Amino acid sequence: MSRAEPTGRAPAAPAARAPRPWWTLGLLRSELALTFGRARTLALLGVLAAVPVLIGVAVKTETGGGGGVSDAGAAHGPAFLTQLTNNGLFLVFAALAATLPVFLPMAVGVVAGDAIAGEAHGGTLRYLLVAPAGRTRLLLVKYAATMVFCLVATAVVAVSALVVGALLFPLGDVTTISGTRISFGDGLIRALLIALVVAASLIGLAALGLFVSTLTNSGIAAMAATVGLLITVQILDTVPQLHAIQPYLFSHYWLSFADLLRAPFYWDDIVKNLEIQALYAAVFGSAAWARFTTRDITA
Repeated sequence: MSRAEPTGRAPAAPAARAPRPWWTLGLLRSELALTFGRARTLALLGVLAAVPVLIGVAVKTETGGGGGVSDAGAAHGPAFLTQLTNNGLFLVFAALAATLPVFLPMAVGVVAGDAIAGEAHGGTLRYLLVAPAGRTRLLLVKYAATMVFCLVATAVVAVSALVVGALLFPLGDVTTISGTRISFGDGLIRALLIALVVAASLIGLAALGLFVSTLTNSGIAAMAATVGLLITVQILDTVPQLHAIQPYLFSHYWLSFADLLRAPFYWDDIVKNLEIQALYAAVFGSAAWARFTTRDITA
């Protein structure tokens, strides 16, 4: 039988083409452009960049501030200020300590909370899923974009603090919490490590916000709920009667990054922090996937 002769069977439907890796990268680039192109995102980054400026100017206009960093209070922003007038690099540590409990997580909560709910509210979610991305791939791209925002937001605080610290204060060798002195270059390396740890400290909150975003079609409601959960967890972490559950709260070990200013490094609390973040990312990332893959997007 020739190839032109009918076979009596209906022609097979063409197989759907799976999305190629470079298509996924294109989707991620598009998502990053959308995230960082919003005026709201730029405003959040502007506020974060202004915090080190305010801290630096406030310390510069006041007298005093000499002395070393106390070991008992080294995990808190005000303790870093005692070294700021001697070395502007400490503005990086002070700014990260000041922004991590409130400003950085609130900014991440806004971006993560709006990731899915904002698309649903704007009516673009169903059109995104018409493309061969699939719900799982789209969710992963949304989470990846949120993680990039965590890194960029932390970098904005650190770079702004470094520039302001260099302009307002002298730079030089760094006195660690342990009392030893290291070179300015080593201090810069530690500042980079601290910034990476701070960014990694936000991955649990990012997953939680993404999960909340899959529960509603209102971006504002998702953002408000994520920030509300953040505030609630922060309050619970300060109640002494709840000490049994506090080590399992995603914010409990946030300020452990100060242990990178010891000589040698003290890793215990940092590792616990990263483990808690990974646990939250796994639990709430899975919950977000389960919710999003079964969600009726036509509603």
